[in-house]
Amino acid sequence: MLKLTKRIEYALISLNHINHYGHKNPVKTKDIAKIYNLPQEILAKTLQKLSGEKIIASIHGRNGGYILNMSMDEINLMDFIETIEGPFGIVDCNINKDCQQIEHCNIKSPINKINDNLKNIFKKIKLTEIT
Repeated sequence: MLKLTKRIEYALISLNHINHYGHKNPVKTKDIAKIYNLPQEILAKTLQKLSGEKIIASIHGRNGGYILNMSMDEINLMDFIETIEGPFGIVDCNINKDCQQIEHCNIKSPINKINDNLKNIFKKIKLTEIT
């Protein structure tokens, strides 16, 4: 089954929350974790990653937290997924070229087409459409 990872889910939930509530005051990790019942430690690492990639900005201090650093219209789903999880591939050989079956694989071409089609679809989806 093809599905988004928990880290991507947590990142999308967080961005949606920050987009709606982070205009007046920075949003704290612990508040997002509490509201949506997310594990705070994993969420903190995910938000740090998004901050490092300049998608959100970290505001330090007593009233600190996170704010959006760019418009949700500027980010497509494919770039977002790859920012969080690395290269996209529906099977390992799309990412890792060390596949032992690659020389004898009879589904390599159709799988590559599916992978490329999914990537193209995800590139067309802006985060504003799903948050």
